[in-house]
Amino acid sequence: MRRTYFLSLLVLSTIIYSCQVKTETESLNYTEIRKAFQSEVNGKPVDLYLLENASGMKVTITNYGGKIVHMLVPDKEGELVDVNLGYDNLDGYLKTSEIYFGSLIGRYGNRIAGGKFTIDSVEYTLAQNNGPNNLHGGKVGFNNVVWEVKSSSAKSITLAYTSADGEEGFPGELAVTVTYELTDQNEIVMTYDATTDKATHVNLTNHAFFNLNGDGSGTVNDHVLMVKASNYTPVDETLIPLGENASVEGTPFDFRTPTAIGARVDVEDEQLGYGNGYDHNFVLDKGITASPELVATIKSEQTGIELDILTTEPGLQFYGGNFLNGSETGKNGTYNFRGAFCLETQHYPDTPNNPNFPTTLLKPGEQYHTVSIYRF
Repeated sequence: MRRTYFLSLLVLSTIIYSCQVKTETESLNYTEIRKAFQSEVNGKPVDLYLLENASGMKVTITNYGGKIVHMLVPDKEGELVDVNLGYDNLDGYLKTSEIYFGSLIGRYGNRIAGGKFTIDSVEYTLAQNNGPNNLHGGKVGFNNVVWEVKSSSAKSITLAYTSADGEEGFPGELAVTVTYELTDQNEIVMTYDATTDKATHVNLTNHAFFNLNGDGSGTVNDHVLMVKASNYTPVDETLIPLGENASVEGTPFDFRTPTAIGARVDVEDEQLGYGNGYDHNFVLDKGITASPELVATIKSEQTGIELDILTTEPGLQFYGGNFLNGSETGKNGTYNFRGAFCLETQHYPDTPNNPNFPTTLLKPGEQYHTVSIYRF
């Protein structure tokens, strides 16, 4: 009797999961959703662009903040699941308290201590938009400006933005282009390029919030994560690096062997206490590389969806959705505590004030160029 009851529950849960996936798949009515993005922000036109590949994967991107809006990937049954948090309309992004969903981040991804740094004996003051610190470029970062669409096709889009000298306190006019390309290998290849006319600090990334069980489907603590990092960057109570990297050996930050996110997230640990969970830079063993290399893998046993992160960058910020609190409802559900994870490829936080970290300084005549990949 118990075995029959268990099998009945298993069949029922499978049916429920299947219905959920179909609802998410059918909800991507691109023509209708696109209309909800076609507007203007600060007098500049906003639109939504669809990328599709031969295996049926679908990605939508808006030029408002360069945000990835939908990311529909096949699960173990071949059904499409939207694994990216966000909204089905521009208004959602304009009103949300979580302003970084799916965004391009700049000029400087992550935190800069006290909102200050010095270049050639000149001190620059930035916005303090995260406690005493500067976060993700300031109050008006690249996440909430309208990017120019330089080109678009069925599988790629190139966005451009020129950040004026002094914008958000950063020196130099910075000309940025970012290309999203969807390959037939289910890869989203993100290529970042920039030049400047004055020495400045640059650290560009994408801030996708993922849930491989499906957007808005609950906790990600069951996801199994592997990160190729023997060290991480300890922080103070405001999440600013202490200046020295530390070994992950014997700590909750050791993901060199695949481990569930939730396995150690609630243990007594000062660093986890500062971030209310994971919100730390992992020092990638490979360092800076000329071409993208595999640095992390994360998998949902529920859907069978596995995500690889590849990058040329030396660091990876792992954030476990600790500041989601159920106040936001997106495309397919409510975004609850630890209902998403982020794996942001980057240089280290507060590098401008830590000369022992790999430099983020970009000078005139130099080319900023990094490549990162989400591969499903």
